[in-house]
Parts: sequence; C-alpha cells; structure tokens
Amino acid sequence: MPNSTSSPEQINEIRQSVKQLCAQYGEDYWLELDRTNGFPTEFVQELTTSGFLTVLIPEEYGGAGLGVLEGAAVMEEVCRAGAHAGACHAQMYVMGSVLRHGSEAQKKRYLPPIAAGELRLQSFGVTEPTTGTDTTSLKTTAQKRGDVYVVNGQKVWISRIQHSDLMVLLARTTPRDQVQRKTEGLSAFIVDVKAAEGNGLTIQPIESMINHHSCELFFDNLEVPADQLLGEEGKGFKVILDGMNAERILIASECVGDGRYFIDKATAYASDRTVFDRPIGQNQGVQFPIARCYAEVEAASLMVEKAARLFDAGEDCAAEANMAKMLASEASWHAGDVCMQTHGGFAFAKEYHIERKFRETRLYQIAPISTNLILSYIGEHVLKMPRSF
Repeated sequence: MPNSTSSPEQINEIRQSVKQLCAQYGEDYWLELDRTNGFPTEFVQELTTSGFLTVLIPEEYGGAGLGVLEGAAVMEEVCRAGAHAGACHAQMYVMGSVLRHGSEAQKKRYLPPIAAGELRLQSFGVTEPTTGTDTTSLKTTAQKRGDVYVVNGQKVWISRIQHSDLMVLLARTTPRDQVQRKTEGLSAFIVDVKAAEGNGLTIQPIESMINHHSCELFFDNLEVPADQLLGEEGKGFKVILDGMNAERILIASECVGDGRYFIDKATAYASDRTVFDRPIGQNQGVQFPIARCYAEVEAASLMVEKAARLFDAGEDCAAEANMAKMLASEASWHAGDVCMQTHGGFAFAKEYHIERKFRETRLYQIAPISTNLILSYIGEHVLKMPRSF
C-alpha cells in the first residue's frame, strides 16, 4: 500500500474538505435513506470523484497515492458528519487486495476505472452461514475446469453487493483434508457481479436493523474465468488477511467519528436544554458521563493513528489494528448510550437522528470481527497465553 506522506496541516485540509462535502448531504438525506432502505448513490459518487474514496490507489492508477492514515481521516469525518460510511468504506480496503496481490494486468484493468468512479469494488465474499468468522472452515468451493473455476456454495452478510460491480470472493480450491494447514487451499477471485448474477449467482437481500445493504449469496455452478484468480491458487487466505488490517483500522476511525458525533450532539443539547431553570449540562450527573466518553474516544483515536502509521510504514500492525477496532467500537457505543441518555425521550425521535447512528455504531462490536475474537488474538499472540479455542 502507499505510504502516508501528509503533514498534519494537509490531513486537516482533507478533513475540512470532507466536512464541506458531507454538509451538502445533511442528516435528513440519511434519515430518508434509512426509512426507505435506499442507497446513497449520489453521495458515494461524489465522494469517489472528489478523490476521497480513492486516496489509497497509487497515482499511476489514477488515485492519490496516500496512506491509511489519510483514509482514516476521510472515514472519520464522514461519520462525524452524521453520514453512514458503511455504504462506501469497502472501496478502500477491498481495493488493497487487488493492489497487493493482483497481476499487473488486473491492476491496470480495474484500478483506473475504480479511481475514476466508473467501477465499484465494494464487496468481500467471505462469511458463510455455518462457519461465520471461522474462515478456514468455509464450504464454498471453486473447482478448476479448463480455463474457468466453477463455484458452488453460499455466503451471508455480504454488504453492498447490489451496488457493486466487482466482488473479491474467497472459496476453497483444495479440500481441507488434503492440505497440511487449514489456511491452505483457499483461493481468492475477482468476480464480475453484473455478469455473474443470473448466471450462477443469486443475490437475496437480508432485512436487518441497520441499513447496511447486506445480502445472502447462492452459487450454483458459477463460472469464473481462470484469469480472475487473485494471487496464487491456494494462497487466498493471505489475500484476505492483508485487507483485514486496513479494514479494521478504517472502521475504527469510523467509530471515532461516530463517538465524536455523539459527543458533539450530547454537549450541544446538554448546554441548551433547560430544566429546573438551569442547563442540564450544569449537573455533574449529565456532564461527567459526556466528559468520560470524550476521554475514551480521544484514547481510541490515538490507537487508530498508531495502527495506521504502522500499516503505512509496512510494519506489523495486527495487534494495533485489532485493539484500535475494539477500543473505538466500545468508545463509540458508550458515547452513543450517553448521548441517548442525555437527550432522554427525544433520543428516540427519528428527527433527532441519534437513534439511527446508535443502531449503526452498535454493529462494529460484532463486525467485521467480534470483540471476543480480538481479545482471543491479544491473549494468544500478544500475551502468549494458551489458545482459547
């Protein structure tokens, strides 16, 4: 991935530009989309053509050639503005799989139109109904037959697939009982979603509490051209893992943005709302929880920055990326809870927008990796304790 080269002043300029763009799409825009389960097509397109969703694509392929630190600043500001970054964040980290592992032909074919906003790469096809986060046990298969791979199986919670032109799909090309390590025998593919749908791919939307455009996928003898193999056959687990650290850092930055959104809202309301002839924020029982949330979000932000800098420097950042995601998701959820409590009954009114953001930020303690799995990783790989599962 490109290295971060921006100064603090340049990153602040990025933040201000994103803030100005988001101001054109106020909270009522997102409220209506939430009500109708709509997709923010105009917002995503403008965010792309303005260069904010393509900051990680190298300049030679039409992007800005910046790092995850800058990408995190973009995602944070999107969320702080009250927007829903889940509609577009995958364009950054899924692209990294193509950039790191794609052939030169694949990169030249896909990265320039992605940078130009002509193609969307918004979906990872990994999670399955019966295996969840136990990725190495996935059951979707891809058997090579001549110049194609024939895919059969099922995926679930695949977000934005109906609004994406391409998907990175993970499938097993060698049975698990025929490999020495369970991480072997998995392969990644670039799938042309539009060509595949109706020709072996069936997409079924999932109704959920969050407007995240998630779907269940069914593969029935879907033929994927062999030249769409991403990286080496049998080495697909590495392809996916390389994108996951960036994903966790970027989503952690979104949680920081959510947390700051809630703190902004709670602070303003507590300062303005008068009960018993005094602002409710004058009461320590209201003021102190907001102040504690501020401290928690600031601490999480520092971990996000540390993880992003390590990632951009090409250093190992798995522990930091995991901790950033856990700390930020918990800080944003706590801030959301305090913001709800501060607003009292008005917090449940959709016109105040808080309940929508409250639902959205809750997801990130579960996805893209649950808090318990992060704690398991830290316990085993950082603290060197026995494996817990």
